[in-house]
Amino acid sequence: MRWISNVRLPRAARCSHGADQRWRVGVDAEGWIAAVERIDAGSSAAGDDWQGDWLSPAGVDLQINGGLGLAFPELSPADLPRLLELLELLWRDGVEAICPTLVTCGIEPLRQALAVLEQARQQHRPGRCQLLGAHLEGPFLHPDRRGAHPAHHLAAPSPAALAERIGGFEEQIDLVTLAPELEGAEGVIQALRERGVVVSLGHSTANEGQAAAAFEAGVAMVTHAFNAMPGLQHRDPGPIAAAVLQGDVALGLIADGVHVAPSMALLLLRLAPEQVVLVSDALAPYGLGEGRHRWDERLLLVQDGSCRLEDGTLAGVTLPLLEGVRRLVRWGGLAERAIAAATVTPRRVLGDQRDPATMLVGTPLGETLRWRLAPDQGSSPELTWRRAA
Repeated sequence: MRWISNVRLPRAARCSHGADQRWRVGVDAEGWIAAVERIDAGSSAAGDDWQGDWLSPAGVDLQINGGLGLAFPELSPADLPRLLELLELLWRDGVEAICPTLVTCGIEPLRQALAVLEQARQQHRPGRCQLLGAHLEGPFLHPDRRGAHPAHHLAAPSPAALAERIGGFEEQIDLVTLAPELEGAEGVIQALRERGVVVSLGHSTANEGQAAAAFEAGVAMVTHAFNAMPGLQHRDPGPIAAAVLQGDVALGLIADGVHVAPSMALLLLRLAPEQVVLVSDALAPYGLGEGRHRWDERLLLVQDGSCRLEDGTLAGVTLPLLEGVRRLVRWGGLAERAIAAATVTPRRVLGDQRDPATMLVGTPLGETLRWRLAPDQGSSPELTWRRAA
């Protein structure tokens, strides 16, 4: 057994007690993690001394819309080779698994995309990001908060409208974003929860009371917090306040510094570190250069990693998921919380309630991530990552 010592693990707890706990990691002859054990502070346990670097599972992205020019709602069988290439790019970018996100689109394109995604799942292999169940972002969204979603494809929520879209693909859906205040949404939420699908509040006009009622009814997440919903106001707290007070509702966060100001992103991470889930919200130009790109029939303008429609509507990003971790730390967030938000907490949203140590046991060391925080020399701290070895 090879041992690695003086390791830290990602941690999202509000309490600072135990924040500097050190661990040692046992790796067997085949390179798999066989043990993760606590060690006392200042221990001189034998092994490779990591000097306080963090060890985490790889990233999980619950909201990513495409990449390498592919938009997931537009997938056709001919796109399969490039889709597999995208999954290899995501693996190189430190992402182990994604919920491919299908924004509001027509019924037939949606069903075709789900079929192509299933074909790609069947071709999974090492060195390729895993396709989890899809994330349907729409079509049951409020028209006033639709953002970049095409209005003509929005639909009133009903079990029949849901079945028309996902009938036969029910086992391939992990997450659905909807506006819970819409008439008929309650029945859709119930139907999804009965299938084990995570329901998220998004593109919504819900006030604090409506959001709290939705969370009580089983809505378990907020999609891209602060965006396409009422803000956090002192006399009109809105859905963010309701989610934080609920305590167990995941808060999806795009940490590019544009969708949410750095100060507000840090505020959310301090208010609810156990709830924040980093998402990329990456669009089709992810992995390509900046400039002008097509998105369905529309033009997408990419500059500094942000994507906008021609009318200025913010549509998404082209930044990798783990870049959001680095930016949170650069802005002043605690590294152990930021790392957990992209690696541990997304797994919990999908039902994996294990602690980080238990998650790591049984994983090849080479598939995990090693994080190092550069010493602060008067400038913003820099967090870097690489595959562990």
